[in-house]
Amino acid sequence: MFRKLSIVAFTAALVAAPLPVLAQGKKDSVVTAMSLEPPGLDPTNAAAAAIAEVTLYNIYETLTKINENGSVSPLLAESWTASPDLKTYTFKLRKGVKFQNGEPFDSAAVKFSFERNGAPTSTNKDKSLFQAFEKVDAPDADTIVISLKYSEPNLPFLLGQASGSIVEPKSAATNATQPVGTGPYQLGAWAKGSSITLNKWADYRSAAAIKLSKVTIRFISDPAAQIAALLSDDVDAFPRVTAARALPQFKADPRFTVLVGGSKAKTIVAINERKKPLDDVRVRRAILAAIDRKAMIDGAVDGFGTPIGSFYVPGSLGYVDTTGINPYDPEKAKKLLAEAGVTTPLELSLKLPPPGYARQGGEILAAQLAKVGIVAKIENVEWAQWLSQVFAGNGPHNYDLTIVSHVEPFDLVKITEPDYYLGYNNEAFNALYKQIVSTPDEAARAKLLGDAQRMLATDAVAGYLYQPQLITITNKKLKGVWKDVPQFENDFSTWAWE
Repeated sequence: MFRKLSIVAFTAALVAAPLPVLAQGKKDSVVTAMSLEPPGLDPTNAAAAAIAEVTLYNIYETLTKINENGSVSPLLAESWTASPDLKTYTFKLRKGVKFQNGEPFDSAAVKFSFERNGAPTSTNKDKSLFQAFEKVDAPDADTIVISLKYSEPNLPFLLGQASGSIVEPKSAATNATQPVGTGPYQLGAWAKGSSITLNKWADYRSAAAIKLSKVTIRFISDPAAQIAALLSDDVDAFPRVTAARALPQFKADPRFTVLVGGSKAKTIVAINERKKPLDDVRVRRAILAAIDRKAMIDGAVDGFGTPIGSFYVPGSLGYVDTTGINPYDPEKAKKLLAEAGVTTPLELSLKLPPPGYARQGGEILAAQLAKVGIVAKIENVEWAQWLSQVFAGNGPHNYDLTIVSHVEPFDLVKITEPDYYLGYNNEAFNALYKQIVSTPDEAARAKLLGDAQRMLATDAVAGYLYQPQLITITNKKLKGVWKDVPQFENDFSTWAWE
């Protein structure tokens, strides 16, 4: 039997009832996560990819924007033109843009940023690119003209990377801790070791199009903790998560979207050619012959990788498959070491940065090398140590072997840098690279790029392992998260709750 309610009781019940969910408005904040914490927040003075993951297109902007499919579109530049020889680029800048400290964005800020990046004291990871600028002219407030020492067909793409972020001159010195850009988000808080919070900048020129008012980025390095954070709804999205083994669980759970995307990254065993006997190509070839790429891909990244044979990946202009130049052949490895006069066991240091692919891959590599008489002594280091001891441009390059993933596309130029951590320094390769960038015709350039890949493979410049496939897991209701990763970034301007 139903009990009758008086009008008064009915009204009182309505008042006491909770409001429908729709009346509370759409959710406008998100909690995401990253494996590594950035060492600072200035992408123009340090190489760590984690800096770009927080800042690129969020706090800072660039003249151009690299999209999910690898195409390039205008950002702080409205348009650009190139001379027929691809040595002069003219950029028309967006008008009415301000930096987050109220200063105007103009050609003077662009000129300052690029000249700072190419200065002798610069620590920009793409310093060589900016040093290839013959000059940067600012004929008026809305125009930048870049004159290059050589042709650079990829300049619009390269300037969309985090290293090309435009900084405000007066704030540049303190950007690592107090970043100032032209982007849609400002630094809210940084709890070292735990999280970074970004808040929507109310004065952003397209603020109405930005759907998230707050983004909290948590740092979770342990793969098991990453999976737990997603399953418990503590994290709404985890780009580039270490969750390959848990994928069936996430695919079967209706709360999640699983994205498996391509990258332009190259995971390699770097070899320090400044050290004996690693300066002998036979020893380097022996190291490569000892590496079973398939076992490395299966063990280090659960099969989510495509084998590569040089510092170049499938899908790029002029790609050729060079994996057959140094195939897995342990017996050949032993013969090459004997030919080089190496007495085994040969002891080498193996410095490993924090990511799982490096630490797990290092264990597999050490086991493979042991079979041919090379003892790889593993030393796990933090990113700051790895960057200063192994990678830093001014040395000391204190390592024999290391495993790392290079995430930037079009970075063959790095191999030509005299202080690059690999220590290759081959004049023949440097001359070939100059020929590549001086060739405007795409078909001719593609052929030369093939020659470059074959040279790097033949010279065993590094142990080229695989092109990683990257996994992103998100709440099913969160839209706009990228599947493919032409470079490491999280463009929060595209994220929104449905």
